[in-house]
Amino acid sequence: MIPTEDASARKREIEEKLKQVSILSSFESRLMALENSIIPVHKQTENLQRLQENVDKTLFCLDHVISYYHVAKDTDKIIKEGPTGRLNEYLACIAKIQKAVEYFQDNNPDSPELNTVKVRFEKGKEQLEAEFRALLTRYSKPVPPVLILDAIGGDEELEGEVTLEHLPEAVLQDIICIAGWLVEYGRNQDFMNVYFQIRSSQLDRSIKGLKEHFRKNSASSALLYSPAVQTKRKDTPTKKVPKRPGTIRKAQNLLKQYSQHGLDGKKASNLTPLEGYDHEARGVKHLSDALSDKHGASAGKDDVMDVEIDSYIHCISAFVKLSQSEYTLLTEIIPEHHQKKTFDSLIQEALDNLMLDGDNIVAAARRAIMRHDYSAVLTIFPILRHLKHTKPDFDTTLQGTAASTKNKLPTLITSMETTGAKALEEFADSIKNDPDKEYNMPKDGTVHELTSNAILFLQQLLDFQETAGAMLASQVLGDTYNIPLDPRETSSSASSYSSEFSRRLLSTYICKVLGNLQLNLLSKSKVYEDQALSAIFLHNNYNYILKSLEKSELIQLVAVTQKKAESSYRELIQQQILTYQRSWMKVTDHLTERNLPALQPGTKVDTHTHTHTGAHTLLFKQLQPDTVTKCTTVQHSY
Repeated sequence: MIPTEDASARKREIEEKLKQVSILSSFESRLMALENSIIPVHKQTENLQRLQENVDKTLFCLDHVISYYHVAKDTDKIIKEGPTGRLNEYLACIAKIQKAVEYFQDNNPDSPELNTVKVRFEKGKEQLEAEFRALLTRYSKPVPPVLILDAIGGDEELEGEVTLEHLPEAVLQDIICIAGWLVEYGRNQDFMNVYFQIRSSQLDRSIKGLKEHFRKNSASSALLYSPAVQTKRKDTPTKKVPKRPGTIRKAQNLLKQYSQHGLDGKKASNLTPLEGYDHEARGVKHLSDALSDKHGASAGKDDVMDVEIDSYIHCISAFVKLSQSEYTLLTEIIPEHHQKKTFDSLIQEALDNLMLDGDNIVAAARRAIMRHDYSAVLTIFPILRHLKHTKPDFDTTLQGTAASTKNKLPTLITSMETTGAKALEEFADSIKNDPDKEYNMPKDGTVHELTSNAILFLQQLLDFQETAGAMLASQVLGDTYNIPLDPRETSSSASSYSSEFSRRLLSTYICKVLGNLQLNLLSKSKVYEDQALSAIFLHNNYNYILKSLEKSELIQLVAVTQKKAESSYRELIQQQILTYQRSWMKVTDHLTERNLPALQPGTKVDTHTHTHTGAHTLLFKQLQPDTVTKCTTVQHSY
């Protein structure tokens, strides 16, 4: 049984716990009531916040949309003023207009605002294209001739390679930026046409400026360099224009005079052939020296031709150098897949003008050859040699262009080779067919003008052995000269001939000319009624030919195919000496002891007879074999 006190205490404890439970239950119910009243407020607050965000977004979108309606007005001033001096700001305005166009196209294609921003966008694009053209036009200048000469031929005088700067760096970056925008957003390739037209004009003007530079400075031996490269120069602040060998012009003048005399049927000129032309004395004669030595209209024309040839050779090199520089510039501006086509169009005008000049040179040579002025071929040799030397660089530069463009230089080379080969062949035939006219023969049996001119012409070929040999080989003249072709050579392309074969072919050609000359001299010698004078004539000409061959490299070239050429000429000379001696047999027979009158001791001698006999005896002594060569050889000088 539980005590009464304990029961009371337990009862109170239970009552207190029940009271606490009642309090907790009341708190819980109140808390639940509070929660039920707060949750709707919270939800309403969230809804209000969401509505606020939506309102803000809506307002932002409205502002954004409204801004499209104001783009045309906001950008009107900048678009009208153009991008000059503020390209980045201008491009930012164009970007806004472009976004407005895209918005209206997607959301309201029938909106009048779409047409407005489209017009503004096209206006902006036109302004960029105009700026592109203006920058190119304003800053594109022809390259100064002195810089071109430095670039193509001043390597030995400059410490570093000359860099051709066509556009200032800041301008170039603006042009690149505009070109990039036009390609990506403008969807217009017209700027490429603008680019090649402007740059093509400057390329052509640069080459024409170089030609004019040669004309203006033809009488001057020095050319000043550009101040831009003076700091790179060594001790020489000036540069001389390269000149053509003076002997080529001399040969042309002599041969031209001879051909004119032959055509006009006039008496041969008083040009005195040089006995044993010294090939080692051949040198480069500057145009300034030529101008001081020559007088008259014909000399002036020759000087002009010299300048034109020098100018053309340098213009070819300048074209290659400038084209390479233009292509480097083009790759920074024009998209890669349009570069070759644009470059092809860019170089056409300058290339066509160069080829036209070359065709004119060939045409002039052909007209001269028709007039039997074979010296004209000498002007082709330096040009043809330079074209062949430049062709590898030419091909590399024009790689990727149209076939018609790449074939222009080979066509010109072929034309020059054909014309040159024809001139060489006709010259050989003219030597053989030169008429035997009494008025054209030297009265004293000296060296004939035909001989001196033929030798002089052949000596000019020494400077262009490879070119002349290839010129003959290009026309497949091996069959004409009965020269067997090496199978290893024939397996190559038709235009490719070994140096050795070309040398053999040129040697055979020279032998042909010498053979024709010998036949013609034999024919001419028959014009003389006096056999002694005929022998003197042949002796002098043969001796002149031999001495000229020996004093130049012609004898080595002839020996390539004719090993005994020298001994053959010596035999011919000896034959003429013997012929000359035999012509005096009638005189010497009367001077022998058996034909002299017998003198009796104490008989008075006829003074007249003694004097006459003594003179013939003295003349006979002078005609002995060891002295006859000295008596019959006539010294000459030009």
